[in-house]
Amino acid sequence: MSTYRFGSLPHKDLLSVAQLSVDEIGLIFNTAAELKRNREKHDSVLRGKKLAMVFEKDSLRTRFTFDVGMQDLGGHAVFMDHRDARIGQRESVRDVAKNLERWVHAIVARTYKHRVVTELAENCSIPVINGLSDYLHPCQALSDFFTLYEKWNGDIAGRRITYLGDGNNTCHSLINTASKLGAHLTVCTPEGYEPNSKVVHEAMLFARQSGAEIRITNDPEKATIDADAVYTDVWASMGQEDETEERAGIFHDYQVDDEIMGRAKPEAFFMHCLPAHRGHEVTADVMDGPRSIVFDIAENRLHVQKAILVLLLHP
Repeated sequence: MSTYRFGSLPHKDLLSVAQLSVDEIGLIFNTAAELKRNREKHDSVLRGKKLAMVFEKDSLRTRFTFDVGMQDLGGHAVFMDHRDARIGQRESVRDVAKNLERWVHAIVARTYKHRVVTELAENCSIPVINGLSDYLHPCQALSDFFTLYEKWNGDIAGRRITYLGDGNNTCHSLINTASKLGAHLTVCTPEGYEPNSKVVHEAMLFARQSGAEIRITNDPEKATIDADAVYTDVWASMGQEDETEERAGIFHDYQVDDEIMGRAKPEAFFMHCLPAHRGHEVTADVMDGPRSIVFDIAENRLHVQKAILVLLLHP
């Protein structure tokens, strides 16, 4: 039986890293570390709790880690497949929220439109967790930085991280997290594919307090110089499949290969949120090489999301 004293987050929901303070991110990391270190000791922390997993998109990591995470903690997860009929088509998002709050204790939503996640949260009394939207991917970014927290023994402030590729949802949440934790993040994209200006502006405000530097550039030749970590993501996300061929030409120079990694520090890590397309955004040599920590990150999705569940649901 668990005797560990778990804290709690002062928020009903977790929709964005931007809503979290530095101390709250630290609480998530410390809780994830405890759950990872003593996995068998906390197998009844959420006994009797039920999680609704409402997914409009395909998923491997998000689906498995939330489901297995609830089982690890003594709870249960119910999967709702909305890939054929998106949330709000058969009945309103509000009515879905009002029904689910009567049956379960929390919702994790993986949606195309961010407004669906926020509408679910606005219309129910139980916690809603953003499992991915077209705007943000907070669980991924928290897992990314938790992995770096482990690798660097908590020494994240002042570290240089470079993201190459599309200024997408994962990129937005990396910007949110770096700006809170004092990391220096360079985002390098083709012209016209930069991250959302609102996200960048908000991060700049956070950065003034943390000492972080957030830099946006279009020059892949200089972006990774002296980087402590190099990050990439797919060039065409789910819902952009019809742009795959066009984007392959536009993003060609942003592929993470040995030359790109060679400009980073010798001990720099390679990071990817997965799924990865070897030969596109990253070469096989880098993806499967000794500097790659992609599967460490994937493993930590489990522990970070368990921490989020415990901090939102544990009495």
